[in-house]
Amino acid sequence: MMDGSTQLDSLSIDPAAVGFLMPMHLVVSPTGHIRSVGPTMMKVCRDARVIGQRFLELFELRRPRNVVTMAELVQGGAVRLSLALRMPPKTSFKGIAVPLGPGQGMLINLSFGIALGDAVRDHHLSDSDFAPTDLTVEMLYLSEAKTVVLDELHRLNQRLQGARKVAETLALTDAVTGLSNRRAMGIALDRMARTGTPFSVMTIDLDFFKQVNDTLGHAAGDFVLYQVARILCAATRGSDTAARIGGDEFVLIFPNLTDEFMLCSIAHRILSRLEEPMSFDGNPCRISASIGTTMSTQYAKADPEQMLNDADRALYASKRRGRRQVTAFTADLDQMPET
Repeated sequence: MMDGSTQLDSLSIDPAAVGFLMPMHLVVSPTGHIRSVGPTMMKVCRDARVIGQRFLELFELRRPRNVVTMAELVQGGAVRLSLALRMPPKTSFKGIAVPLGPGQGMLINLSFGIALGDAVRDHHLSDSDFAPTDLTVEMLYLSEAKTVVLDELHRLNQRLQGARKVAETLALTDAVTGLSNRRAMGIALDRMARTGTPFSVMTIDLDFFKQVNDTLGHAAGDFVLYQVARILCAATRGSDTAARIGGDEFVLIFPNLTDEFMLCSIAHRILSRLEEPMSFDGNPCRISASIGTTMSTQYAKADPEQMLNDADRALYASKRRGRRQVTAFTADLDQMPET
């Protein structure tokens, strides 16, 4: 058996140069034995004992069809090939086989064709595994550039999605308290009405808040609003909506809560917490609240605007009764005597 150097002497080309120009070549004897292999092909074959193996035992020949021996392949002269490795991952190749001369066998040069991406991944190849003039190198550069661009686009898309979520959150958030704003409240109410979810509405208007602003300034007022927000959040569930809809006006929405006793208990706990003095720069800030409530089960069909109006009517009934009150809406609310 001759080595690759001897086999390629008739070409008057240094075997290393052939390997550089055609890193995926094979030289096959007339008997079908592989006598020389390019460096990349050796790598693709995972450094198996390729030299000495029969070409048609290592590769499955798909085109030309009906060729079962090396003699038949040699007789065909220069011919295009379509073949695949028999060993996993059964990489596919395109190539050309050229007779070297009488009794010299064939020189076969292969490429991956459209299977390039899979082959590069499966065999851990890089541009150094291909001839510099091979279009494969350009394809690898393009593929790498595409990957970089796609990765950057993915990162940019993630940043844009993050920015959009932040913007959407800000658009639905009250800047002073961090609670939902009027728009978010409207969305929550519409969702409850649209889905037929039973729910309750509680409107809250702070009492004596103007005195805090007038005596201690707007910084103290903002501090109080923030503390009120913390109290409301502590009194509600994660599924509830707590919103600031005006200067000192708040709305709470309770999905799947239509028990009047429980609703009034929550309102009284909120009142009790709000009446605890809040210290701002050593100065006590004293407030209270008037509260009105209504439940969707009181209506043939829940209408968010009507429920808000009715909860407000109950709230103002609390104010007429002397503030620091909780009033549940009823149809005869306006006939109730003031205290």
